[in-house]
Amino acid sequence: MSKILVVEDDSATRLLLKRDLQLSGYEVVVAKNGEEGLKQAFEVRPALMLCDWMLPLMDGVEICRRLKATPDLASTFFILLTARGTVADRVEGLDAGADDFLSKPIDPNELLARVRAGLRLYRYQQQLSEANQQLSQALQELRQTQAQLVQSEKMSGLGQMVAGIAHEINNPITFISGNLAHTSEYVNDLLELMHLYQKHYPNPVVEVKRAAEEIDFEFVTRDLPKTLESMQNGAFRIRDIILSLRKFSRLDEAEIKKADIHEGLDNTLLILQHRLHRNSLENLSPNWDYSIEIIKEYDSLPLVECYPGQLNQVFFNLLNNALDALEKAQELVPQDQESFAAANLILQPFNRGRLKDDNEEERRSPTIKIRTRMSDENHIEIRICDNGSGMTPEVRGRLFDPFFTTKPVGSGTGLGLSICYQIVVGRHGGQLKCNSQLGVGTELVMQIPIRQFNDKKI
Repeated sequence: MSKILVVEDDSATRLLLKRDLQLSGYEVVVAKNGEEGLKQAFEVRPALMLCDWMLPLMDGVEICRRLKATPDLASTFFILLTARGTVADRVEGLDAGADDFLSKPIDPNELLARVRAGLRLYRYQQQLSEANQQLSQALQELRQTQAQLVQSEKMSGLGQMVAGIAHEINNPITFISGNLAHTSEYVNDLLELMHLYQKHYPNPVVEVKRAAEEIDFEFVTRDLPKTLESMQNGAFRIRDIILSLRKFSRLDEAEIKKADIHEGLDNTLLILQHRLHRNSLENLSPNWDYSIEIIKEYDSLPLVECYPGQLNQVFFNLLNNALDALEKAQELVPQDQESFAAANLILQPFNRGRLKDDNEEERRSPTIKIRTRMSDENHIEIRICDNGSGMTPEVRGRLFDPFFTTKPVGSGTGLGLSICYQIVVGRHGGQLKCNSQLGVGTELVMQIPIRQFNDKKI
């Protein structure tokens, strides 16, 4: 039943309007003056309002103006009751937001006809508003789906490429590392043999003696085992990187399974190792000793039921953004010693680095801190905090919106954090929040359940 509010100071007119409307099946609320009418409008929230123009305390035009200025009540169909018939009066009422007029004395048939028309328009407007809301929601879901498809295809292609490269590199590295062990053994045998020759034939012929001096035989004897050991360590390092790449891509782990969160974080850090040192920044002053400190505060965590590959994608995006923030903050560093003192006041709240000058006060280096803990018996919490440039409340409010980015054109698509949000919240039933202060830093807090409640077997 549609609610109608009647605001009329004349008691006889008010009673007649109420009777005629109630007989037609409408729910009617009445008010005697302007202030009471406006108060009733906020409380009752009528679909249609019949309001006299001339009222004590507040006239009908002012009521209409205030009603239409309120977003929740702006759709109320407003009919002004008036004995005025000039064009100027009608224009004033329309400018205030009135939807229709009803002239006094009021004809009951005209009253009901205008009320029916007004309620019909009100319902159409409500339906249109609901349709717009549904379209807006559908558009948002479509954009999120599009972002997911784009990122999913991107990560799938990247994962296949990484797995292929890792496989191709793994074969020759296995061959090299396997043969290095034998080579080291052979070299040790040969050196031992040479030592035996030196022991039993201490006075070699001139030609052998001259050759030993030219190649610095004693140095070669000491350095060759070290060189082989260094090559062995390099081969093992490459094998570790390949293993991390394969674990990071996790092409064989598309379903939910139990995973070690710390292993995923460490593998991601290994992939991003190249960005942690000064030579990844081209625009820094040459006397700026730049390196990013990684602080890991890992708590004891159980294995977590999750999509490991997708969580690795989240870790990669969050850590990559933290590195971007630190690099952006380093752009504030002046390019010469003279201007450093002038910029010190700007950098003081979040200085992060150290000039190669013993006279300069040591400053806090650019840092990423990763903390993990059990937030409760059913959830783990991962915090990734940087002391970068931070962000404004406006940027923080749109951080997880699809296609929103603050990076220059060509440097970012605005999909990364949106996908992270979908993975953490949508796929894992967790939470992803951001705490940030401009000029201080940013902290991203991820919470995910230890167990995923579904029908899939782990």
